[in-house]
Amino acid sequence: MTDAQFQAWLTSPASIPIVLIEAHVNSGGVETVRYLSTDMYNTGAADTPANTCYQPRLTGALTFTEQVVIDNSAGVSSSTIELENSDGALDLWLLDIWNNRQIIAYIGDPRWARSDFRVIFNGIIVDMDCTTRDKPIFNLADQLQLLNTPVTATLLGGTTPNSTQLIPLCFGECHNVTPLLTNPATLEYAVHNGQVANIFEVRDNGVPITANITNATGRFTLNAPPVGTITASVQGDAPAGVYTNTIAGIVQRLVTGFGTNPFATGNLDSVNFSAFATANPQPVGIYLSSSTNVLDACAQLASSVGAQLVMARTGLLQLIQIALPAIGTPTVITQNQIIEQTLMPTARTDVAAGVMLGFCLNYTVQANLLTNLPVGDADMFALDYMIVNMVDAPTQAMYKMTAAPAQQNTLLLVQSDATSEATRRLNLWKKPHITYQFEGTTSLLALVLGQAATIINPRFGMSAGSTGMVISLAPDWTSGRVVVEVLI
Repeated sequence: MTDAQFQAWLTSPASIPIVLIEAHVNSGGVETVRYLSTDMYNTGAADTPANTCYQPRLTGALTFTEQVVIDNSAGVSSSTIELENSDGALDLWLLDIWNNRQIIAYIGDPRWARSDFRVIFNGIIVDMDCTTRDKPIFNLADQLQLLNTPVTATLLGGTTPNSTQLIPLCFGECHNVTPLLTNPATLEYAVHNGQVANIFEVRDNGVPITANITNATGRFTLNAPPVGTITASVQGDAPAGVYTNTIAGIVQRLVTGFGTNPFATGNLDSVNFSAFATANPQPVGIYLSSSTNVLDACAQLASSVGAQLVMARTGLLQLIQIALPAIGTPTVITQNQIIEQTLMPTARTDVAAGVMLGFCLNYTVQANLLTNLPVGDADMFALDYMIVNMVDAPTQAMYKMTAAPAQQNTLLLVQSDATSEATRRLNLWKKPHITYQFEGTTSLLALVLGQAATIINPRFGMSAGSTGMVISLAPDWTSGRVVVEVLI
């Protein structure tokens, strides 16, 4: 079935929508799948799964919210599914282990083959709950929940004083990091648990020194006892010699290679990641010497260019940047696609007359270094970030704003990149933007996050059309309606 055929079915009065759920569970020590639906559905011998009955136990609204957060913070979307259990047949399900198991929802028509059904949610069961006698509930989250685990739990071990310390990890290029002393007897230090591209500078109290560097293990040894604090600048993680220092590249490496529940490469939207990498080639770096969640590390990287991690309804990870105008040809949304009197403004952004970005993070701040470094260089070691500060004087005057902008820190490395990003943010936020919400008809169920949309409506100055970016979708697949939010 093509996308056009599926969209035609969604809007056809002859369609008979049915939602199928496949919920994974550990029951009695055995991993299995439970098959549920909004109405009776049986697969045939040629279907996958074959000859399977989906129990009509789903009740109430089936709404799976998707959103892009304007402040670029990483957010896990949540939802619930209510089950019908008035006959008590599901009583023992409360004793099963549902936590962090996959759940997939599909929509289609009972007259269709199973293969023609489309995925409308691919996420995680947080747990099973009950608030009434006969209505057990699945609490759900999207698959970003799987990234809420530490990047690493690998300790140095052994009998050295640092045996209980995490072996650090370095991705991309990081300046003046504090390495882990792994062997006091040999003066060995680690900057990464694995191969790095290049440990290109080792310093003692800010002064460059020679060291025996082993990039293959991410370690180096000193030729003499240190005088003061040992630091290093590193081009990091390079498994099998493959090094990346871009946001998309490091995010992909983190989510597929680290944490308790790493994604498979197939869990990433390859088209989205490729496009994002092309649009955002700026070099970045992140050094992790203490416990940090995969999701938090990726959020820091993405937010450096005003982007964030988002799970598409199909369960594929995407990187989406808040930008106006949004990328692509806008989808036109007319008055007859909006339920009457549901269009309303729900939020208005603050105006920013200036942007101050921190870049080129100095991971080891060293004030008042008593060395023979040039004064300018010594001063740089006392700063945690280099700063780009931009102000739009006309906006400042128009809105009578006098306060300096709050510093927003990034993992960008190069001043020209920080300047470009500061300019982009200033142009975006130096005027207010309004989020409009409305309830849309079945024809809008195919909208996706981040796409451009033009609303044509007699209210709110939209008679000629106002174009923005879709930032939230809450489709109710039982009613065929969808609550949409568009930033304009």
